[in-house]
Order: sequence, then structure tokens, then C-alpha cells
Amino acid sequence: MKIWHSEAHQEHNNLSRAQNPHNMECPERVSIILAELQSRGLTNIVAPDTFSLEAILRVHDADYVTFLETVHQDWCAEGNSGELLPDYSHGAARGAVPRELYDRIIYYTLTAETTISAGTYSAARASADIALSGITEIYNGAPYGFALCRPPGHHAPFDQFGGFCYFNNAAVAAYHALKLGADRVAVLDIDYHHGNGTQTILEAEPNIFFASLHADTRYAYPYILGRSEEIGIGAAEGTMQNYPMPDYTGDDVWREALRSALERIRNYDPDIVLISLGVDTFIGDPISNFRLESDDYLHYGAMIAGLGKPTLFVMEGGYNLEYIGINVANVLEGFLQD
Repeated sequence: MKIWHSEAHQEHNNLSRAQNPHNMECPERVSIILAELQSRGLTNIVAPDTFSLEAILRVHDADYVTFLETVHQDWCAEGNSGELLPDYSHGAARGAVPRELYDRIIYYTLTAETTISAGTYSAARASADIALSGITEIYNGAPYGFALCRPPGHHAPFDQFGGFCYFNNAAVAAYHALKLGADRVAVLDIDYHHGNGTQTILEAEPNIFFASLHADTRYAYPYILGRSEEIGIGAAEGTMQNYPMPDYTGDDVWREALRSALERIRNYDPDIVLISLGVDTFIGDPISNFRLESDDYLHYGAMIAGLGKPTLFVMEGGYNLEYIGINVANVLEGFLQD
């Protein structure tokens, strides 16, 4: 299995964890995953190609992209230093973009736990390039691959950052697959947290099926979207399915939801499947509340392999640093051993 990875992720280092200890999205996540993969013989680790902004602009607003590129420099020019950490968010409602810098920061903030440092934009661009490199190779005939993206992406909608996410890597890759010539793509999000950004981007796109297994958003982050009755809009009605689950969900409930989602994808018959891979469903995850065990991830990988489709795994969440490598590697190993 080819694994796309870039050291550029280290430029986004979240030093503000000292002031925001809940920000667990740290560079160590990637090094731990890589070490575990290599220990199991998964050593085909390659750097991504560099893509133009065109692929990102199919998904994200151009002014928002410019904001991410320039905001830290503008913030420092006003006498600030270190990382930018918004103290509140604008939410999902949109309107005219404010002229003042601080108001503009809040406008583009979906949820106010996500920092921007001097290297955030370059890290986010590299993360998108990782997903784009993976999907390009899958489209060109590779049977599977792993895009080791950091920062993650599935909480980022059209023109906001939040949930540790800036560019929606899975959505960017899915639209790139259509651009390359795929007729239909499926995105399956198995992170503990709902892929609200992915849903927002894809909800009117009939050529991309989206399914998400996640904690009930009435009680869990991101507290928006993710209801089972949200099935797509317009021509895309029926190409979306959410599986919200209660606190303390274990293997029995989660596996049944996965079985149902895979059946929906099988019936949709996509050319390519993208897996937004989060392992924060683990019983020991510090910011989540499900009860999956490490061995469960082997079974889930095998179930996904049962689709028999070209598949790209795209890294999202997972914050237990002792087990993140084991759990990610188990998914991939289960997939490969099916």
C-alpha cells in the first residue's frame, strides 16, 4: 500500500495547546502512525505531488483561501505574535465579509478551538496535495492507498475553518476524481465526529454519495447537521445517509451502521471509494465517547475491503497518542488481509 506523507505538516504545530489543552491535533499523531505502519512492513511512503489551487477552488471560496494564506501575516503586522486562536466563532450564518481584520477572522471561524500559525496555510496545502496525489493514483489504476493528511479536513465547509480543519481534503479529492473522469464517487466518514463540512459541500452533488457514522450531534461536536433525515438536496436527494449514534456506542451498534452504509455504497456502485478515516471512536480517545477496541478496527478494514472498489483512505481524527498508530494500522491491515 502506498502512503502519501509530507513533513510540511510540522509547520502547523499548535503551540497554543498550552492555553487550549483540548487541542489534541498535534504533529506527534503523524510520527506515531508512520512508526507503527513501518513496524508492520507498510514502508512505501512517498511525498505528494504539488497541485495548483484549481482543485481546492472547486470546493472552497477563493476569498477564504486568500484569507488562510495571509491572515497570520496580517495579524502579526498588527502587533500580535505566536498563534492566532479565535475567542469565539461566527457560526454558519453568512453575509458580507467584514473589512476589519479581527471581524474577518471571526467571520471565517466556524468553531473557535482551531488555531492558525505561520505554517498553517502551507501545511493545509500540503495536506490537500496528499489527498490529491492519492486520488489521482487511484483513478489511474491503483487499487488502494493511504493519504496521511494533517491537518485533517472533514469539518471544513466551503468558506470556514474549525474542528482543527482548514481545507476539506476528502471533498477536494472527490471532486478531483470527477474532474479526472470518474462517473461516481463515494465518501464514507467513519470519524467519531460528524463530517459536517463534507456534508455541506456535497449535499447537492448527485455524483458523490456521502455516508457518515458519528456521535449524535445533538450532544456531540460539531452540534450541527448529521441527522439521519438529511439525505441530500435537489438532484442529490438520496445520495447521503447519516448514522448518528448515542454515547458509549460499542462494536455491535457501530458495526451494524457500517454494514448498512457499505450496502448503500454498494448499491450506488461508485468508481472510487474515499474513506475519511478517524479512529477517535476508540474507547480511550480523550475527546470522544465511543467504546470501540483496537481489534475492532481490523474487522472494519476487512468490511470496507469487501466492497471490492478502488479505495483511498484519508486521515481525519484520532487523539489517543498511545493507540492511534495501532488503530490506524489495524484498519489498513484488515483491509489488506481481506
